[in-house]
Amino acid sequence: MDAATLKEKLIAVLGQIQADSGLECPALTGSVKPVESLPQFDSKVWPVATTILATEIGETIPNDVNIFVDETTKLPRSIDEAAVFVCELLKKQNEKAAVAA
Repeated sequence: MDAATLKEKLIAVLGQIQADSGLECPALTGSVKPVESLPQFDSKVWPVATTILATEIGETIPNDVNIFVDETTKLPRSIDEAAVFVCELLKKQNEKAAVAA
């Protein structure tokens, strides 16, 4: 899966969560940082968004991985950065699975 496709899926998921929650949703572009820009998008919501995204793309994203915040810098990721991060994460997981097989 490429980052552009993941970005589209992530934008759709985020928009749907905001709509379902009855919350305002700014225009979602690759430069938007959900943690900073989306109302009430916090540690209770990001795991839900991650799980829905994983379901949408048919892949597994571990529950303990926050795709919206960089674990090293503790800075929020933009949608573009999150999409690239998930691509790299899935690539590593698939490589491990291939080695294990």
